[in-house]
Amino acid sequence: MALYVIQVIGGKEQHVCDLVKRQLNDMIEDCFVPRREVMRRAEGQWTTIRETLFPGYLFVETKEIQHVMERLAHIPAFTRLLGVGDEKVIPLSQDEVAWLTALMKPLDKVVEMSTGVIEGDQVIVTDGPLRGYEALISKIDRHKRLAFLDMRMFGRTKTIKVGLEIVRKHA
Repeated sequence: MALYVIQVIGGKEQHVCDLVKRQLNDMIEDCFVPRREVMRRAEGQWTTIRETLFPGYLFVETKEIQHVMERLAHIPAFTRLLGVGDEKVIPLSQDEVAWLTALMKPLDKVVEMSTGVIEGDQVIVTDGPLRGYEALISKIDRHKRLAFLDMRMFGRTKTIKVGLEIVRKHA
């Protein structure tokens, strides 16, 4: 079983994923859109919302990628399997799959909010999926409660935003 990435039109990820599940159900193990929990301020209150982790992409798990490629052409939406060049489709590497699996909850495929502290110039994540992955954090936006991770994904380095609340900072 391998995990492949399908590019779709941004904002249509869940709709296309539902179409894929309906029309390719016999040849896929799973189809999902990874999400992240982030904090947003609305009317003076901070609330947790869920956003798409990789806008414009969905993930499909299958053994039969050639059949999936053929049947994707019949789905009434833009879909393109990611790979090398135009003809070779490659699955996510073991490192990429391990990283996604470590951060996401297995059932709902969500990267939950993390909490942490800043001691001097070092970030220490005390709770959440980023715990133990502090070295991957390249930048923090404390006001928006976000951490930016530079990850090797889809064959290139991508900056990924995930929720991180810093509860205190020591100089």
